[in-house]
Amino acid sequence: MFDTETKEFLESLIITPSPTGYESQGQKIWKEYISVYADRVESDAYGSALARMDVNSVVPTIMIEAHADEIGMVVQHISDSGFVTLNRLGGSDSTIARAKKVYIHNKRGRVTGVIGNTAIHLQETKNGGGKQPAWKDIFVDVGVSSKEEALEMVQVGDPVTFTDEIDYLNDEIITGRALDNRIGGFIIAQVMKSLRKRRSELRVNVLALNSVQEEIGGFGARMMSYRHMPDAAIVTDVTHATDTPGINNKEHGTVKLGKGPTIQHGGANHRSVVSLIEKTAEKYKIEIQHEATSIRTGTDTDSIFYQQTGIPSALISLPLRYMHSPVETASLKDVESLISLITETVLAMEADHYFTIMD
Repeated sequence: MFDTETKEFLESLIITPSPTGYESQGQKIWKEYISVYADRVESDAYGSALARMDVNSVVPTIMIEAHADEIGMVVQHISDSGFVTLNRLGGSDSTIARAKKVYIHNKRGRVTGVIGNTAIHLQETKNGGGKQPAWKDIFVDVGVSSKEEALEMVQVGDPVTFTDEIDYLNDEIITGRALDNRIGGFIIAQVMKSLRKRRSELRVNVLALNSVQEEIGGFGARMMSYRHMPDAAIVTDVTHATDTPGINNKEHGTVKLGKGPTIQHGGANHRSVVSLIEKTAEKYKIEIQHEATSIRTGTDTDSIFYQQTGIPSALISLPLRYMHSPVETASLKDVESLISLITETVLAMEADHYFTIMD
């Protein structure tokens, strides 16, 4: 599906730890890769990275956006016995934390630890885990016996990630931690690569934004969209694939892995931008799925669309199974479709087209 160089970039981007608020290592990889295809690349004070491709100063500017951060944990406390207590960064799920290996990222590198899980023989409930644990009850063993020893390795405030890395279930299905949403950064980088090859067809300026701190409020996207105020935005993130056992489709909708990216309708999604995406998908026979927005999209779209006088925006999402876990699973077929859909939508934009709700 992708050549060796492209897959190496994808894998490097995903496995490089970038918990929310600590995204710099992943951003360095993204910036180095995309700089080959952009006219220039910049960063802001908090680490969001933006790549530009300019046509001229009088045509509309379109922003394509993803977020660079992943969920994680942070060192909250170190006991006298040297055990490390965690708190969450973003929407981390304490239910799946026990009996996992983690990396604690300190100023010198990283420390390996294990999240303790009391053996079933010693549990009072004898039912394989009992109730969902609170984060204050979860601890990391870093192999020491005192607080003094632990402090030589970690300190309060160090970010923590699961060690699980990337794998392939087959040629199409990829699994690992941090697909949400490092794979979005990969997608917008590939769109810029495609646009570079077809630059003669491009009639609008393009900004590719890889934002920080989406998982705790979409703050990176707010800063950069306010600063640059594009004339329209296409955001890409992951969405829940609801095709696995135990999910109520009446409540959560029907989204299937391998059946194409989803387009959201309602809320922050501007009707005329959505319409252009739908027409593009139909023209190029790109399979898509549909989702309804209730109140919020739950993505950076919510942070972008209302800036200043408003930025007409739309969300295109990648179906993802097992979100916010170390085994997030996606289809590379859907990834390819998403890259094509964003690329062709940007190329379909005219030099005199400014989106309004009356279009």
